[in-house]
Amino acid sequence: MIRSSVHRLMLLGALGLGMTAPSAQAQSLEAYSALAASLDAAVRARANSAGAALAQLDAAQAAFTRLEPTLRNRQLTTGLRGALEGARGALARTPAELEAQVLLARGLMRRALYDQTLAGLSGGTPEGTPTQLGLLAREFGLSNEATTALKADSAGGQLPRVAWRLQRAAVQKVSAALAASRPEQTPASYLNLARATGWFTVVQDAASGGGLKVSQFGDALRQLTGGDTAALNTSLTTLRQGTQTLASSLASAPASTSAPAPATHATGEAAASTAPGATPPTIPAAPSPVTPAATSPQNQVTPPAPPPAASPAVAPSTGTDRTAAVYSALGRALSAAGHGDPVGARGQLTQAQSALARVPAALRTAQGYDALVADVNAAQTRSPLRPGDVQALIGGLSNLERRAAGEEISALDRASLGVSRTFSGWLRVLVFALLAGLCAVPLYLLNLAFGGRNPYWRAIAVGLALLLMPVFLEGLFGLLGAIGDVAGVGALRGASNLTLTQGTYALPVWALLSALAIGLSAYGFRGLCQQFGLLGRRADPAIPASQSLDWDEDL
Repeated sequence: MIRSSVHRLMLLGALGLGMTAPSAQAQSLEAYSALAASLDAAVRARANSAGAALAQLDAAQAAFTRLEPTLRNRQLTTGLRGALEGARGALARTPAELEAQVLLARGLMRRALYDQTLAGLSGGTPEGTPTQLGLLAREFGLSNEATTALKADSAGGQLPRVAWRLQRAAVQKVSAALAASRPEQTPASYLNLARATGWFTVVQDAASGGGLKVSQFGDALRQLTGGDTAALNTSLTTLRQGTQTLASSLASAPASTSAPAPATHATGEAAASTAPGATPPTIPAAPSPVTPAATSPQNQVTPPAPPPAASPAVAPSTGTDRTAAVYSALGRALSAAGHGDPVGARGQLTQAQSALARVPAALRTAQGYDALVADVNAAQTRSPLRPGDVQALIGGLSNLERRAAGEEISALDRASLGVSRTFSGWLRVLVFALLAGLCAVPLYLLNLAFGGRNPYWRAIAVGLALLLMPVFLEGLFGLLGAIGDVAGVGALRGASNLTLTQGTYALPVWALLSALAIGLSAYGFRGLCQQFGLLGRRADPAIPASQSLDWDEDL
């Protein structure tokens, strides 16, 4: 089941020198390490607890706040910020989706560390220290021996050899990820291809030897999400061949220079361009959703939308805008559920979950936020999904806002949200189906006890049937709608529209049935009262002489 619409893969603009900002402050290694550790821990924790993963993402956000002022490339910073926001949105879905967003963030982090470290080595800034070089070696997975050689090249001023060692390690990571990728729509194939893309983002300035571009990885991801496995197989072959060519071009180390590389006054990524074959890097956006053909809905991958490119013409969203985005998604989910479209409603709930992860900190730290996140997540998998379930979520969000503002919350909204956690889904369906079946019992007993020849008793029986009609319709058509939702049969899925609790359009029908029931019941009981002499003179009902009398006529 596709939980969100398939987005077109995008590549952000190339990073020119104008995108860098001079900074005398060295990159914060403590904040970088804390950010990397928190992101990796969030991926590990998500398999067991979404709450624990959210705590790790909060720690990652705090670490990024400390790291951000020390990052020199503004577009890399924007991309990393968007990746962290996307990770929060992915938290509400599957573990694979969170891991995909973390892979994007980690790739951008390595790229920033790589660029600024090489710039520091070239310019003699504090970012060329052995400590930062050691962190870079660990991030690229270099062995102890390779790390020692890297530091030796750095100490000798051999910047091309330092870049070569790091690029060769990254190309090996790309090759390994591509080798594990298969031309099939599975989360494993998607994650391997996303991992290859993340590592290629780091090494793309050495890609001229293999003729590879980030757009080629984007094409492969788009083919995977679109189910074009034949084209994907061709793209994977091309990527593997290009990576092999790139690895061959990096097989031999650059010749050693007799003197250290000259220091430059460039800042940020401009100095890093002294590496062989340097080209302006591009940032890959988060790929489109993957809907595996042979996997269950729980294993489907729907990565979040790509981080937006920085644009001075667009004003930053406010806390009110981000909260309004949640209400907007919930409103669309309510509209879809109200006309019997549970699939569309669940898709909008997925969007609401993503928007809920980006609400202001005042809401995220308020009591009840985690419970509301869990309720929205549970509603996405609820079958059948009814309008009342979404209305309860809207009331829960309203209460969260009130609590964050220090105002009194609505007890009715809180009770509605509590009821939706238990009396919903198949429990509600089965209870009303049982009640619908039991509606026939009092009607049968009434006919058995008093017979059907007396017109007054007949009127009372029909009135009772009309009063029970809403319960009968809810039980019958609610059950048919639930079966259609599970079986994926569109005609049955819309059967819930025939219940009187689905929407406001049913209120006139309910009022008409109630009016008829009241009128027939009043007519029947008035006739009985007259027959017993309680109202006016005793009236005998018109009964054929050939038929026997009921017990009330014998009296």
